Amino acid sequence: MSHPDILLIGHVTRDLLSADLQSDYRLGGTVSFGAVTAARLGRAPTVVTRAAASTDLSALPAEAEVMALPSPATTTFANVYTERGRVQRCHAQALPIRSGDVEGRLRRPRAVLLGPLVNEIGPDVAGIFDDATLVVATPQGWMRRWDDAGRVYSERWDDAGGILACLNVVVLSEEDIEHDLSRLEPFFERVPLVVVTASREGSTLYQRGGRGAIVKTRIPPRPAEEVDPTGAGDVFATAFMIRLEETGNPVESARFANVAASFGVEHAGMGGIPGRETILAYMREHPFGAATGEP
Repeated sequence: MSHPDILLIGHVTRDLLSADLQSDYRLGGTVSFGAVTAARLGRAPTVVTRAAASTDLSALPAEAEVMALPSPATTTFANVYTERGRVQRCHAQALPIRSGDVEGRLRRPRAVLLGPLVNEIGPDVAGIFDDATLVVATPQGWMRRWDDAGRVYSERWDDAGGILACLNVVVLSEEDIEHDLSRLEPFFERVPLVVVTASREGSTLYQRGGRGAIVKTRIPPRPAEEVDPTGAGDVFATAFMIRLEETGNPVESARFANVAASFGVEHAGMGGIPGRETILAYMREHPFGAATGEP
């Protein structure tokens, strides 16, 4: 078989629709939102994940090649959104994903998104890809823990160096770093391009410039009528990665990703993720002028 186009690695999740652990759930996780986004953009996604055999994966696009490795449980979350942000609880975890789980033919995609949710992607995975591959990570799952009741909280990623050295791009939210921009310093030191999303405020690019200076560029949002913000960061990261692989232009890619994510939050679940022409039509109708970088 040929090498994959867009590779997505991480756990699919059971996102509970109520606090009852036996309640219905919606399929979630970075790789799920990423697979739908890639398919809607006309790309061919391949997913490497772990889940229990009973997990309903039918929400993944028909275009996706899905490698669902066995696990006794599927990673399970409950999300509650408040005025002060999201309260998240982790009720179950699938088994980890290690480099040996990624077949040799999968190691030369055009782009790969590492989307850990519960620290499931081992540090050995980031370095297995061909030099021509665009390697992107959403590191939230390496940057959080949970207490005995399952409540998720943010934590510093102190052993990040080995993984960061293998990445071309990091995409994370202000929430992931508890709005503490000083926590970005390790990323700036090792990764040439860091993107920070800020919900309704759009996103900010941090690019390493001459003599190691970091150039900051703010990218405005598309105003949206928010219905369900779950997965917005995953849609953004996937859209950004795909557009960057296609154009090599980080500013255009961030604008493209802002628009994609804004459409996605206007519907529950993955139903609102837009197609390519919807995004490009909005961008044509609302042109974004030359950005001003701030050192």
